[in-house]
Amino acid sequence: MTSGRRAAASGAATDHGLRLAVPAGDLLGETPIWCPRTNALWWIDIERPRLHRYDPATGRHAERAIATTYLGSLALRQAGGFLVATGSALATCDPETGRLAPFAQVEDEGLGNRLNDGRADAAGRFWIGSMDLALHRPQAAFYCVHPDGRVVRQHDGVIVTNTVAVAPDQRTLYVSDTRRFVVWAYDLAPATGTLSRRRVLIDHTATGDRPDGACVDADGCLWIAMFGGGRIVRHAPDGRVDRVIPLPVTNPTCVAFGGPDYRTLYVTTARKFLAPDVLAREPWAGGLLALEPGPQGLPEAMFAG
Repeated sequence: MTSGRRAAASGAATDHGLRLAVPAGDLLGETPIWCPRTNALWWIDIERPRLHRYDPATGRHAERAIATTYLGSLALRQAGGFLVATGSALATCDPETGRLAPFAQVEDEGLGNRLNDGRADAAGRFWIGSMDLALHRPQAAFYCVHPDGRVVRQHDGVIVTNTVAVAPDQRTLYVSDTRRFVVWAYDLAPATGTLSRRRVLIDHTATGDRPDGACVDADGCLWIAMFGGGRIVRHAPDGRVDRVIPLPVTNPTCVAFGGPDYRTLYVTTARKFLAPDVLAREPWAGGLLALEPGPQGLPEAMFAG
């Protein structure tokens, strides 16, 4: 990987020790994941396809260009390396070389979609959804990808899939449609991966808030980055707002707990859609942020394929 600058310590600490960990300059940073094998935080830039690595013990940051049009999401693999979304397909990725190897075709090419947010569950399955590249057509869908490569469609009629997360007991799965302003909860059967009883958990229709990437903490609460909303929100398992943490960036994209004790919350951000005058006021836009909000996170599940 190409070595980057040491992570910046610039910017005064604010609530919860909020700081700029890496001035990455991402166009659309996404999918932060703490890897216990490397003791590092990994994430991607979707539209300037890059795989990032940040080692908080040394402050070192490195990035590698990946030869694809889009990097939609990222998951740890039990066998090592990562599973990544590339356009409408999934591939395995060697982080040392950036080499991709095809794994599964999730959607047909030419639909005008790409794969977006995804997450592994404790049984080793990967849950991922697609999104309409035009951001308004309900032509995308949500899928379960099994370790043997089987792809099972769960629901369609989606504009932009996001907020994919699984409760600590593995019995509830969360997913949103950002452009419909709604977060759903499903009952999840851990043994089979069967979803049932979809219901609206959080309805942002009245405010137009756009739920983006999410994670759960050890208490079972759901943390969501509000794209365009300049904040992250912790929701109780029943959907109630537990706390709101404002950020000095308009477009937070995803959150993940990391560090050896899983008490640091990392936040990826985006420069996309921001006018030059807004970017001038938001020097942390496109960077990796970090804070210690109090609750403890959980290790990321790994894909078994």
